[in-house]
Amino acid sequence: MKTYTTSENNNQALSGIQQQVHEWICTVGVTYFDELTNLSNLIEEVGEVARLIGREYGQQSFKPGERPACVKTAIADELSDVMFILVCLANQIDIDLSDAFARNMDKKTRRDSDRHKSNSKLTSRTQHESD
Repeated sequence: MKTYTTSENNNQALSGIQQQVHEWICTVGVTYFDELTNLSNLIEEVGEVARLIGREYGQQSFKPGERPACVKTAIADELSDVMFILVCLANQIDIDLSDAFARNMDKKTRRDSDRHKSNSKLTSRTQHESD
């Protein structure tokens, strides 16, 4: 599993992604869909992620002929669709995702600094996974 760190560079990357999506919308996409259309598109894409994960990692199974050649690649594609639409919504509502993400990580760190370490459900799970 990769280790992720928060840093100024990661926050700048979000700004770059927002700019890249905006440039694509303005040149290829012509204009943004309205916010409600993007919200419904977001829900649809999240559903596609859920369907794939539910069938690959949950108790459901793929219908005959439905399984993608590479499930992980299909999930990655759908997650990228989710991310694209999230960025569109942030751009439309004039939200700087870098700032919002930094504030959110700070909030989670302050709120949860000891919470998860003392959660027996998580500590027993990590001990079980390392066995």
